[in-house]
Amino acid sequence: MGGRRGSRQHPRLVNCRTIQRQNHARELVKEADLSQWDALVIMSGDGLLYEVINGLLDRPDWEEAVRTPLGILPGGSGNALAASIHHYSGAPPVFSEELLLSCGFLLCQRLVTRMDLVSVHLSSSPRLFSFLSLAWGFVADVDIESEKYRHAGAARFTIGTLVRLASLRVYRGTLSYLPVAEEEEDNPPLHHQAPPSRDPPCQNSFHNSCHSNNSLKVRKAESTPSRSTTKAPSGPLDSLLLPLDQPLPVDWVVVPEEDFVLVLAMYQSNLAEDLLASPDSTPDDGFIQLFYVTGGISRAALLKLFLAMEKGLHLASSCQHLVHAKVRALRLEPSSPKGVITVDGEVVEYGPLQAEVHRGLARLITG
Repeated sequence: MGGRRGSRQHPRLVNCRTIQRQNHARELVKEADLSQWDALVIMSGDGLLYEVINGLLDRPDWEEAVRTPLGILPGGSGNALAASIHHYSGAPPVFSEELLLSCGFLLCQRLVTRMDLVSVHLSSSPRLFSFLSLAWGFVADVDIESEKYRHAGAARFTIGTLVRLASLRVYRGTLSYLPVAEEEEDNPPLHHQAPPSRDPPCQNSFHNSCHSNNSLKVRKAESTPSRSTTKAPSGPLDSLLLPLDQPLPVDWVVVPEEDFVLVLAMYQSNLAEDLLASPDSTPDDGFIQLFYVTGGISRAALLKLFLAMEKGLHLASSCQHLVHAKVRALRLEPSSPKGVITVDGEVVEYGPLQAEVHRGLARLITG
């Protein structure tokens, strides 16, 4: 799961840990002495990286911990982040073993870039952090309901899509968002200021991006609170979000439609190996790419939309039910009594939520 720090006298070692249960990875990275590792590399699907990131941000030393370079080798059925990293390299699309080979090659180049994370507030659950997507409606339904076809690999999503198209659902709710201002298009704000670093702003190697974490060795002694002390929440402050029960600021946009087939927020390029859902996304652009499809779309039109998405051409499909906006924050308030919401492909509490992007908060090995 990590690469031990090395020197000329002591070459690097690799320590492999097998994850045995849900949240096991989160527990491991929350307690690990990260000063001993150059990077954390996950060989799995996107769900395991979701655990790792939330474990890093649940540490007392989260500001330093979240800067640990993260790498991924595709070992799941969706492999969205792995496919996104391959897409960022500019190479033609590849799948399955060829994607694994590509990601392994890029990993060996040891180049690190910043990666946006999105903080997600649910109505009654602790805040969580997302690196990939937030979905409600069709996409979330297919993702979760296709679990029964997991033995089919990546084809599970194709099967799930066809099954859900046969019984298309429409969900009611209110969607609001804070649009990106024109002056922010080329220079989005950095909401989180990391500790001073000698690193170049974009890409660097393990040696420069993994800083000396000597302070981590004494973090337990320094940060152990007294019994009477209330634990402060970990992670960066959200400057754009009000409490869920308060009205939105006047500069937010409230979508007039209330019937949705799907709502999808993306901050990587790929939703799966073969779905280029947000072709213009980059790991650290500081934006949430918001897509939603309103009620009234036909099954044929929705199928055509997803076929176009395989090559990233859905925005050019002239579908009147598809809307796209580049946003910094969003709020979703479902009014349908039942439904599924996913964050990075993981089911979360169903109900009102809001999210804000934090530009360049994490570090990703991209090659």
